[in-house]
Amino acid sequence: MEGFIFPPAIDNPAVATETSFMDSEEAWLRLKSGNERFVMGQPVHPHETHEWRRQLVHGGRPFATVLGCSDPSAPPELLFDQGLGDLFVIRVAGNVIAPDVLGSVQFAGAHLGTRLFVVLGHEGCHTVRAALDHQVGKSRQAGRIETVVRLILPALTGLATEGEAEQQLAAAVEANVRYAVRQIAEMPEARKAVREQRVKVVGAVAETRTGRVRWLE
Repeated sequence: MEGFIFPPAIDNPAVATETSFMDSEEAWLRLKSGNERFVMGQPVHPHETHEWRRQLVHGGRPFATVLGCSDPSAPPELLFDQGLGDLFVIRVAGNVIAPDVLGSVQFAGAHLGTRLFVVLGHEGCHTVRAALDHQVGKSRQAGRIETVVRLILPALTGLATEGEAEQQLAAAVEANVRYAVRQIAEMPEARKAVREQRVKVVGAVAETRTGRVRWLE
């Protein structure tokens, strides 16, 4: 398939009016605003009514795709104060890029038409910490966990292996997010859309203590 397809057909005008024609900048602003509400303790919990659920049965689409870690401290829908049908969320330990993850990303672009793709890491990620330990020969993980860890290792190339452990982890979390962003942006199906600025791929790290999402611009 050459490129993502925009916009997909939407049968329900009520849903289409709010989300279907939102460009990547508008979608990004919506996420930033939602996170600010969450941090301030003033979430509005949008799109949770019975009427909205009924509309989603007939169509609609998310305005952003978020690849996040499976860690329970960083659920994208809560961090961004979004509701049902607003986000297409892919969650996997360490927010790593694997073939099935790329398949989900391509599905979001080709069939759901999302124009904003976010890779969301979080502070203190245990999966990234395991990759750091592996890198210095400190420990290995059992079975398939090791497969996930190995997907992170290329992101850690060139990072300092000395110094305070928490600083190393913070740098590794950010590097892992940036690595995933590059992999998505360089997908053959996405490259043209990104170059033409029809699609934006951005990275972010969630602060565990505050809930604030720090964008890696």
